[in-house]
Amino acid sequence: MPSAFDSEAYYNCHRIWELLSDKKALDGHDLDQLLGFCDMLYEYEEGEVASKPMLWIGIYIAVASLFCILLMAADLFHGFQNRKLWFPSKYFTLNTASITVIAIAMKLPVDLTTPMPGYVDQYAKAGSMTFMCIIMANLMPSLASMGNRELFTNVAGMVILVVTMVVNIFIQMKTGVVQYWIIIVEYINIGAMLSILILVISSALIIPTSKKILELKYQAVHKTTSHDLYAQHTWMFTVEELTQHVRKYWVMAGTCSPQFVMITTPLCCVAGMICVTTTILHYFIVVLNFIIPHEYKAYLDYHSNYKWSMLVIYITQTIGIGVGTIALVFRCFAALNFKLSTKWIKKHTKVYEIEKHWTQMLTEWKKIHLAFPLGGHMSKAFVYISYNLILNLCIICQKVIVVLCKIIGLIPLAMVIVGVLCVYCWKSLKAKFFAICTTSNSETIPVVEQNDTNENIGNYALQLQDEVEVSIRMLKSISNSVNRSIRKAEKQLPINLVKLIEQSTRFEGVVNFDRDNIKPLQDCAKFPNSWSLPVVTLACIAITLPTTSQESVDSLFNGVREGLSYTLLVEESLNNVGEYVKIHKATTSLWREVDVSYRWLGNTLQRNAYRDKNPKEILEWFADKAEKIIVKMSKHNNEELLDDSRDKLIVVDSMYRVTQTIMVNYPNDIEHNREEHLFGLLSSMIVDIMIACFTNLPRVITMKCHEDAIEKREASVQVAAKLLGSTMKIIEKLQLCEVPTLDPKQRAFIDEWRVYLKQSTL
Repeated sequence: MPSAFDSEAYYNCHRIWELLSDKKALDGHDLDQLLGFCDMLYEYEEGEVASKPMLWIGIYIAVASLFCILLMAADLFHGFQNRKLWFPSKYFTLNTASITVIAIAMKLPVDLTTPMPGYVDQYAKAGSMTFMCIIMANLMPSLASMGNRELFTNVAGMVILVVTMVVNIFIQMKTGVVQYWIIIVEYINIGAMLSILILVISSALIIPTSKKILELKYQAVHKTTSHDLYAQHTWMFTVEELTQHVRKYWVMAGTCSPQFVMITTPLCCVAGMICVTTTILHYFIVVLNFIIPHEYKAYLDYHSNYKWSMLVIYITQTIGIGVGTIALVFRCFAALNFKLSTKWIKKHTKVYEIEKHWTQMLTEWKKIHLAFPLGGHMSKAFVYISYNLILNLCIICQKVIVVLCKIIGLIPLAMVIVGVLCVYCWKSLKAKFFAICTTSNSETIPVVEQNDTNENIGNYALQLQDEVEVSIRMLKSISNSVNRSIRKAEKQLPINLVKLIEQSTRFEGVVNFDRDNIKPLQDCAKFPNSWSLPVVTLACIAITLPTTSQESVDSLFNGVREGLSYTLLVEESLNNVGEYVKIHKATTSLWREVDVSYRWLGNTLQRNAYRDKNPKEILEWFADKAEKIIVKMSKHNNEELLDDSRDKLIVVDSMYRVTQTIMVNYPNDIEHNREEHLFGLLSSMIVDIMIACFTNLPRVITMKCHEDAIEKREASVQVAAKLLGSTMKIIEKLQLCEVPTLDPKQRAFIDEWRVYLKQSTL
């Protein structure tokens, strides 16, 4: 019998059953009651059927929560790995996808109808609210990496989700779904959640202004640094100069990172402190009810339709609360990244001084002209007055929030000062009573040198407030990060490429691979030369020579594979205009086919297929294939088809010109079947082209140091550091070469090299 039946209903049910058993007639009242019993049974059975999927829904909630935990853990690992103890949000960021996952994980607080009579049910619902607070605080730094439109959209989505949760929790308190003393915990969680939401909105208001200020400072330093760099050199940079250049830009990108600036604000500090408080409360409940042994086993008390999945949700989100709080604790002390000085302490204790950037955006909104297509003068005046009044109230609220956060932020500051004093006193007592000398002459010299280095790069540290200076510890950490990144990339040295380029110190192959008097194929316009395409074309010919040793072929092919990663990068960075973009695309597609399938436009490059051919026949075969492809393409008058086949047109033009040039330039080697010598000539041309291209690597590295988008600068500088580390041996090799004194812009194009080298040989 359903538990919903009360004693009177139970009595009437038995009475009607006895009447039916005695085959007595039922009056209208009894029939109505019987119908009511049937309805109650039907509703009960329907409820049982509807509640069957709830177990799987609970598992779904746990999986969504686990996904959030893994992303927060990834950010933790990234922070520890890169010694960024302010833990930037790289993986767990606020976007449409993450809001969707969070909404799934927060199913319990918004569930209005499912009864939750058990202790585990109640604790899990309260734990979800705490977990939401942790999630919101962890997502705060990611706001700084968004554009204005994206920022508004994502914050609006977060506001809608949080408000929905709060309203639903209040409804559940009124309807009795939330019971016992958990109501008090829910009130605390609601207060914490709304407080963090206010901090999120307040932070979003300062992000655009902060970026503008940081951008102005960055551009000023970048202009000076770039001018000084290129004023000193006309052709090449040494490894030491490039390393110092990368270090400067790493400091600039790291210290003016929007996420770093966001985390060091008092708003983020207070959000972390709120979450630490709710975490302590949550784990106190866990210890009190689940860990301390007592007769009543609270962890088995789950009676909702979610069944045992409720315990899984509770455990998962409890783990997530702990994982997420780790980063928040460190962020509470993010101010330690600044130099702890009397000036800094005075700045932080002046809590009632509100800097301009806190309210700059709201002030700018007041100057916006509102357009009214309809309405009279009175209505427009009313709207303007109301609009300004609302913004004035927002400005006041923003100032109040900032002042309160600055006051609360003095708590970790006081803890730091007390900690520093304790350490100082301990060292003083230790030196006094144990006479232990903490310094020596041998240790002083390197420390001074390191401080000098830190002071030099400290000039490139950018901050929102001019009065604040980055600490020596952080500058040292940044410098060490640069060194680690370069050393790590240096271990990935392209060994085959380094061995290959040791064969040449001249650039004759840049001219010899193509002759200007070679007539183009039928209806095939001559394309400009690029760095990578002739390398791939020459490599395709070289690896098909059948009598060349397999070791030589493999060495060349592996060297070309490693070298193309840099030549393609040079083209992508410096040859990104006009026809060069299409040639780069065609080369990338061709090399993918050669490297993966060992084919050239569908034709095999396996040496066994060419063992019956001599060098002349191989060259003629490639030239004939190119001609046939052109003839086949010329039969189609469809312009759209020609556009789709443009990549193939570029490839066959290169193959035809290269093969014809080889047959004209080296007739003796071809006629007398000197494959080894011909292979050496082809390898030499490949090496010469790549070395000439590599002279642009220092410029590419300096370009990668600078990125227009402020959110991408750190990643771009890291790419520059890795590129420097992996090409260090190559750049050192270039120092031994007689590099033509071309303008850097001319040096980026192989045709400019060809013109210069031809003129120099006249």
